[in-house]
Amino acid sequence: MTNYKRDPLSLFLRIIVMAAAFITVSALAFIIIYILIKGVPNLKPSLFCWAYNSENVSLMPAFINTILMAALTLLISVPVGIGSAVYLTEYAKKGNKLVGIVRITTETLSGIPSIVYGLFGALFFVKAWRMGFFAGGGLDLSLISGALTLAIMVLPLIMRTTEEALIAVPDMYREGSFGLGAGKLRTVFQVVLPSAVPGILSGIILAIGRIVGESAALIFTAGTVAEVATGLSSSARTLAVHMYVISGEGLYIEETYATAVVLLILVILINTVSGLIAQKISKGTGE
Repeated sequence: MTNYKRDPLSLFLRIIVMAAAFITVSALAFIIIYILIKGVPNLKPSLFCWAYNSENVSLMPAFINTILMAALTLLISVPVGIGSAVYLTEYAKKGNKLVGIVRITTETLSGIPSIVYGLFGALFFVKAWRMGFFAGGGLDLSLISGALTLAIMVLPLIMRTTEEALIAVPDMYREGSFGLGAGKLRTVFQVVLPSAVPGILSGIILAIGRIVGESAALIFTAGTVAEVATGLSSSARTLAVHMYVISGEGLYIEETYATAVVLLILVILINTVSGLIAQKISKGTGE
């Protein structure tokens, strides 16, 4: 307190920072507690039936579609995002104009609203590329068109976090690898990337959260059919879209809260598992 008396501004800033942290934690706790109070009592076995109908309002098809959508989106976006970050960080020369253009483009993509992505995906992937069209010409939104749209959405996030993780790797690692006779490619894949895995996984975790919680873009691309997707061209309703649809009908508000609980648990489970994997990998690389 003696130091704070000498510098009252530091005490004021500390109070503001602590208040901001308290408000953030309180908001998160309020959302979680509210969802649990509203949703847990409405969880019932009928919500987990394999087939959806107007009586059980099952979320199981949407749950499975969410897992499929997240896996397919990451399969498309992660290699492209990591590869782009490796090029910008390890191979591109300093002052390269292409690097500046790519970074400006990435920042622009990260600021576009999701509804715009949905309209773009509907016009480009569904209509122009005819992904999800029946032979007779009838429009049928599909899993692959939704995954491609989401891949574009999360690509800037994966790319930027990977780039920052690669930059954080000390240069002595690269110099030591070169000193032992390793080439550029081997240094990148056997020294730099393993050291940056925790940072890369943090970006992937954030991307999963956005994929799982996205609804606006998927309504126009993946559709709202409440059935398990049987192929890439099948329409697939995810949990977020499922919540939007049944809440909009006004008849299944209790089931909507129950679905929110399942979605919350799914996100927490994914984050926990990903964090454990990142810790294990970081310990392995440290050893």
